[in-house]
Amino acid sequence: MKSFFGFLFLLCALSLAHAKPNVIMIVTDDQGYGDMSCYGNPWLKTPHLDSLYADGVRLEDYHVDPVCTPTRAALMTGRHSLRVGAWAVTEGRQLLNPDEVTMAQVFKQSGYRTGMFGKWHLGDTYPYAPQYRGFDDVVCHKAGGVGEIGNPTGNDYFDDSYFRNGVQEKFDGYCTDIFFRETLRFIDENKDQPFFVYLPLNAMHGPFTVAENYWKRFSEMGMPETRSKFYGMVENFDETLGILLASLKEQQLEENTVVIFMGDNGSGGGVRPIDGHPGFSGGMRGWKGSTYEGGHRVACFVRWPGHFDSGRTVENLTKHHDWLPTLIEVCGLEAPKHVKFDGQSIVPLLAGKSSDWPDRTFFVARHADQPVPFSAELKQQTYPTRAILTERWRLVDDELYEIQKDPGQKNDVAREHPEVMTRLESAYSEWWSDVMSHEARFTPFFVGASEQNPTKFTVRDWHPTEGGVIWKMELVEDDDLFVNGFWSLDVVQDGSYEVRLSRYPEDAEQPMGADKAVMEIGDSLMSSGVFPDEASVTFNVDLKKGPTLLKTRLRDAKSKKERGAYYISITKI
Repeated sequence: MKSFFGFLFLLCALSLAHAKPNVIMIVTDDQGYGDMSCYGNPWLKTPHLDSLYADGVRLEDYHVDPVCTPTRAALMTGRHSLRVGAWAVTEGRQLLNPDEVTMAQVFKQSGYRTGMFGKWHLGDTYPYAPQYRGFDDVVCHKAGGVGEIGNPTGNDYFDDSYFRNGVQEKFDGYCTDIFFRETLRFIDENKDQPFFVYLPLNAMHGPFTVAENYWKRFSEMGMPETRSKFYGMVENFDETLGILLASLKEQQLEENTVVIFMGDNGSGGGVRPIDGHPGFSGGMRGWKGSTYEGGHRVACFVRWPGHFDSGRTVENLTKHHDWLPTLIEVCGLEAPKHVKFDGQSIVPLLAGKSSDWPDRTFFVARHADQPVPFSAELKQQTYPTRAILTERWRLVDDELYEIQKDPGQKNDVAREHPEVMTRLESAYSEWWSDVMSHEARFTPFFVGASEQNPTKFTVRDWHPTEGGVIWKMELVEDDDLFVNGFWSLDVVQDGSYEVRLSRYPEDAEQPMGADKAVMEIGDSLMSSGVFPDEASVTFNVDLKKGPTLLKTRLRDAKSKKERGAYYISITKI
């Protein structure tokens, strides 16, 4: 009885006396479980991550998606990435459905100031960009990486151009330093009111690069340059994290600020052997992109001095979907109506009240444009496509592992436990029918909206029909590459539209090398002759309000082969 009343007291304290704590959610990109010294990495020194590990509550069986966008979509909504339309990193499947309620909107509607600094990767146009999804103050890059197409040409992590509330701006310094610097500015400007900061960094995503003083010591150990720079990025992040934590203490914000740290998927540069260097996996199988444990089990620490006991380890199965319902409870936020979360509040676990915590079943999926339920045919994929998780079991495609006895997933025991296979397969089938009830409908680009005109998008956003997608300039410039696809659009209002097609970005125009351009949009099929030295071609077309598809073809003047236009700009006239 005494512990029961103690738990009630904690809940009252969370919801009343401390109804408006600040929240800082830090998400690093491609930093796996073993890419820090507190989890035994023998080369890295990460004292500030180690202090979060020591001073906070650590979730030891915490899971996300295997790649970037799905994790971010699930984190922002508390709902599975397949449910909300953002389950891949390109192919038009990185757009978070516009009718989803985001974490930022929940905080903002409850009186918080909201800021986002870094990598969004859930859509860059209206209504998907972060400034339209509940954030008051935004500094971010576009697409899935600082240097990917869709960003200003020449971005290379140093002295780049990013977007402040949608407006391009040049910044001095290294990417990680800049996003932390903007976070410190936002906190200083809003410290007299409750604030929510979402700090999703682009580091440690490739290409691996950082100032030499961060990676030189690894190179001197004999590590290959790629791994040296990846580790250098980790230590640069740790240094800037230390500056943030020190600033919170200096401004007397530490005790009223919940700090959450997590990775977005398995390691992108610290696990796979490189030029004879073994890497460090933390004892898990797999890395970024894999549905084995190393692809989706990541570090997660939460610190709130005086409220969550320091040094507590939570062994229960938890996941990124849990954070939004948890923060609603911790911060006394107004929960969105008619929203079905795929996670649940883990306040009892953070409070050390886990004795009657249920054994939950989680589902991890990795899919491209058109997701399909797991079947025997999918075994031909280069990576496993799904994992089913319980406290005891991991079913990866059709392989079964007893995870507590076999954390490295070396011994497939599927044949020994047919009843477990049947039970988990049944749960998966039911779950799949639920999350995919929308039948993979397209999430469209909105054109003709008063909030943003023109609307611009690129080849990385199309649904591929011939070949795949392109995300970096080397592929854009490849004269031997001929790929194509289509874009899903939603025309906001009837009217006349100007559609500009090009092969190269506007800030680095080059001749397209084409002699003919074709555009199909709605009921219109239009073509035009083009001189090979022209950088773009423009069509004028009347469009009706509603959904449609856009397809393009540029015929190469030399080979007469066709590729799609790589850059699109649509303006309502």
